[in-house]
Amino acid sequence: MEDAGARCPSGGSRDADVVCEKRLFKGKLPEPLFQLACSHHHCAFPVSRNELCVWNTDTAQPLYLSGHHYSVSALSFGSKINPLLVCSASHERVIVWNLDECTQKVQEGFTPRGIVIGTLLGMVLHIRFSPDDQQVAVCAGNQIYMLSAKNEAILAELDGHLAPVTAAEFCTWEKSMLISVSEDRTFKVWDYSTSQLIYQSGIITAFPLLSLLIDEKNKQIITGCAEGQLWIFSLISDHNYRCVAHIDLKKEQEKFYNKVWKSGKEIGKGQNNSKLCKTDNTRPEGLVETSLPTLLIEHCDFFACFHNEENTYSFQNTSYFWIGTSTGLLVINLANFELEALLSYRDYSDLSIWIARSCALTRKAANGKVLCLIASMFEDKIAVLEVNIPALVRTQRSDFFPCGNEKSLSVIARCAILANSPLCKGLKKNMKEPPSKTLALKNTVKDKPLVFHNKIKSSGYSAAPQMVMFSPNTNLKKKEASKWKTSCKCKNKEYTLESYPPIKYEREISVTCKPTPIFCVQYSGDGELLACGQADKTVLIFKSNLTDVHDVFSGHDGAVNSVGWSHDRKWLVSASEDRTLRVWSVCNKEPALILGKEEFHKTVCFAQFYFIDTFILLCCGAEFHLLSFHLDTTKDDLKRYKKRSVCKLVQKFPMTSAMEITSLSAVNEFYSYIVLTAGSNRALEVFDLNAGCSTAVIQEAHVRSVHQICQNKGSSFSTQQPEAYNLFLTTAAGDGIKLWDLRTLSFGKALGQINRTSKREHCSGKVIPGACSVVEAKRIMFKRKGEYI
Repeated sequence: MEDAGARCPSGGSRDADVVCEKRLFKGKLPEPLFQLACSHHHCAFPVSRNELCVWNTDTAQPLYLSGHHYSVSALSFGSKINPLLVCSASHERVIVWNLDECTQKVQEGFTPRGIVIGTLLGMVLHIRFSPDDQQVAVCAGNQIYMLSAKNEAILAELDGHLAPVTAAEFCTWEKSMLISVSEDRTFKVWDYSTSQLIYQSGIITAFPLLSLLIDEKNKQIITGCAEGQLWIFSLISDHNYRCVAHIDLKKEQEKFYNKVWKSGKEIGKGQNNSKLCKTDNTRPEGLVETSLPTLLIEHCDFFACFHNEENTYSFQNTSYFWIGTSTGLLVINLANFELEALLSYRDYSDLSIWIARSCALTRKAANGKVLCLIASMFEDKIAVLEVNIPALVRTQRSDFFPCGNEKSLSVIARCAILANSPLCKGLKKNMKEPPSKTLALKNTVKDKPLVFHNKIKSSGYSAAPQMVMFSPNTNLKKKEASKWKTSCKCKNKEYTLESYPPIKYEREISVTCKPTPIFCVQYSGDGELLACGQADKTVLIFKSNLTDVHDVFSGHDGAVNSVGWSHDRKWLVSASEDRTLRVWSVCNKEPALILGKEEFHKTVCFAQFYFIDTFILLCCGAEFHLLSFHLDTTKDDLKRYKKRSVCKLVQKFPMTSAMEITSLSAVNEFYSYIVLTAGSNRALEVFDLNAGCSTAVIQEAHVRSVHQICQNKGSSFSTQQPEAYNLFLTTAAGDGIKLWDLRTLSFGKALGQINRTSKREHCSGKVIPGACSVVEAKRIMFKRKGEYI
């Protein structure tokens, strides 16, 4: 085979060190070539019909091995370095080669020989060494043969698949466990020591399964099909091999391109398709849509620390895995299963191969670089590529990974309010005090006592009348009011982040005599009071000890959708199905402010105080409103029924491409410009109210519409780092819980795998300390139609 030498692209990317074509081999390749091999500093591939080449990247000296009479179809390296073994398989035999012995034989002038461990097994699609290199799993046809790596002996035959077996992997933490995937679209778990089938999955997809990877750290298997779909299954004993995630590589690519477009930058310079075209909205200009068969899934563990002008990005202790397709390589983050980087072969003009029929990657990176071996689909070429992972991630991820950037999103306000900000307008146009004429009249016209001595009581003319007009006196008693003030002043106990989260079941109480759904619950910031909005049009206020004693706030004409506490714990805002919003005074249980149906065209599904009780946020339909208000509890005895509180609309913010806002969240405990919204289109949208516009959109955040956003709004029970406030949770029916980071707009996997668990597990699951003030004081569970919320 002809060696074309090294070729490094000079203009194939922003960073010339992203990918380098170290060697190109030309010659007649065997037609049934399914598996190439890379390990450490070696690459193995067939150079002709029956000859094998093992190329050492350090010495650049190829080692040619002959022993097959038919075309080599599969290759694999052993797990150990000393000695390094390589296994090659063809239709008529399977051979194991000791590379140290073969190299010594060549130096002595002899022809190297291998050990034949199997003959006439059929067309071999995949081979794999056991972790101790003592056995070899050979996937030939519908069967899997367990062969000894030292002599010709069949140790076991695993028969059960209905179509050719395409991949098999050994489980390292379970003795004698083997997992296989097949073109019959199922995976099977075997005990190869007894040749017994442990588990058999159902049909996963409509396309053949081609690749398989076992994630030892998380005890999962990752399998991919011919149509660019990935499925992740749990191997934990009590999970029953349930599916924990599904990835559509085409959609991930589209989201990846959208992120790069919004950054206003290019994927590369000097590329054939260097400039991204926004008219297509899905892919770069000139890129033809093709299928993405998952030819390979491989680990990608590395440590990278690279710098730019503003910050240092560190990826320590982060695991990734490679997806090898016919058009390029994809880097998927194991923490959140998101696409981190994309290497498309055709984006680098100096690469000789643009479409691959098979590929292989080294498992571990050396100095942040991995070897990639690809065979051309249409030509007799095999190329050895060197991919710089940190450079690849930096050139693409830094566009939208703004950690530490002054222009990045942050929940904590880091700059002053802009002159044209809606918040500034709302503060300037804040509700004025009642007209001065009324106040002046009230101050000048007074009932004067008959006796003009301070220490002598009058006949009662100066005292307030005992009679009450229109409604009974609802003010709290003096003792109760003083007790409430005293309880609010009590010092909260510090809850250290090193402590375990509060998961102890406290108690369960019945809030009404008859079954009534509870639509919302909210603790006050100090954890002393709990508000519950119910379907019977009332709001209940419980004390933190969760006794049966509670206060009832009534007045809504529909089910209460949302309740929210003010920062000073003196006010409570509620929204209802009756298209009204009410602000209640905790002291007298009367609404201080009512916004009627004429203000809203649809149901107000969420309302809360914002900007430390300066504004009120509410969502109505596909937009949310920013309201400026003034609350006044003073009353005129002659016009006691007339409310003096006023409220004005500052601005409306519509959500992009959503029919309805399903959830909204913003911080009120400190100054923050960020408002998070979720829409019926399954998207999350981030608004910056200082700029008065939308700043980021996360498409398809869940498989269904998000019905709850829970921010880390701070806690009076714990002290946290400022970066922790950029975390928030989202949940959707049937899609578990996802933990997001506002700085990267990506989600983690720790809570994202709670899907498909029972409702009891959801309720008693662990909670991040300080993430929600609701859980730091007490835990409470309410029944809702037989379920728990």
